Amino acid sequence: MGTYPETGLKEARDKREAARKLVASGTDPGAKRKAEKAARQAASLNSVEAVSRAWLKHRASAWKPGTYAAIEASLVNDAFPKLGSKPIGDIQPSDIRGVVKDIEARGAGETAGRVFQRLRAIYRYAVSHDLVKIDPTYPLKPAEIFKPRKISHRAALTEREVPGFLHRLAGYEGDPTTCFALELLMLTAVRPGELRGARWSEIDMKRALWRIPADRMKMATEHVVPLARQAVQVLQKIQQLSGDHELVFPSPFYPGKPLSDGTLNSALARMGFKGIATAHGFRTLFSTCANEAGWKGDLIREAVGARGA
Repeated sequence: MGTYPETGLKEARDKREAARKLVASGTDPGAKRKAEKAARQAASLNSVEAVSRAWLKHRASAWKPGTYAAIEASLVNDAFPKLGSKPIGDIQPSDIRGVVKDIEARGAGETAGRVFQRLRAIYRYAVSHDLVKIDPTYPLKPAEIFKPRKISHRAALTEREVPGFLHRLAGYEGDPTTCFALELLMLTAVRPGELRGARWSEIDMKRALWRIPADRMKMATEHVVPLARQAVQVLQKIQQLSGDHELVFPSPFYPGKPLSDGTLNSALARMGFKGIATAHGFRTLFSTCANEAGWKGDLIREAVGARGA
């Protein structure tokens, strides 16, 4: 019944009477305790947090370390406090809705949507591994849960504005490396982060190819960028400045690190394009021009390294 003094006499007597009633009904009290303990252990193994972490482990190889950490943090901060300890099979649609609506209520609508999608993915994993029979996220539709949000797209140049931009770029008096980076960004339509992290070992000047490894791509898939003649010429100029470095665009202050995240947009602002153009907007410019020229969508996505996006 317990050890004295942790278990008092009155508590011990109450437990004894309860045990006698179980024996009288044909139940072994010891076996009942073992069964309850086993049930608690099974519930802990199939808790929302336990299954979520199994899903994270299953998906880890598809993400960069930073992406994994961000997804895990969103679950730890926003889902586990209310749902984590509960058996995954006990969760109702109202529980899911309550969690994401609380996130939205604090003004984090985008985070709320992401957490909802992650919980939906976790339940798909649970269903496919026979951990639950019913997915409580299935009847929930984002448009019926969340308030409409105004989506602000990154500012991008129009085709008509490109000649004026190139004229200003030619007269830019800042760091020449930044100028070359913006020019190459337009010629390749890669993401700014992929450009800033470019390494000379990735570039084959003779074959005019830039092979970006999977671990530097958002979609975790190697991306091969054919380099136009103009792009090769830009790289040849850059090589005179940074050819003895590992990075194509090293930071002027910390050569072992790439250009900072805000360098390219700051240069655009100094040229008078603040609110008009962004470094990431050059991908939008490429996509718009390619679509208007009649190229197929799947070819455009392939060209910008957005397969599966």
